[in-house]
Amino acid sequence: MISIDFSMAIAGYFLVFLAFMLIVWFLNRREKDKELSLDPKMIWFCSVCTYNYVDTKQETISICPRCGSFNKK
Repeated sequence: MISIDFSMAIAGYFLVFLAFMLIVWFLNRREKDKELSLDPKMIWFCSVCTYNYVDTKQETISICPRCGSFNKK
């Protein structure tokens, strides 16, 4: 029978848990590095305050979030 003291057992379990969390973090990090794409139809330019913003409603008229003016594509 292998004898191990309590502090070594806790350290071993802690290291196994830490290694598992590191592997999970690394795998999730790779999925987040995927490239995001944005449709050019959703990018709007305000003609009054020259502010660029994203509006996903895809309408012909949009309201600028900065100055409140109406903009047309």
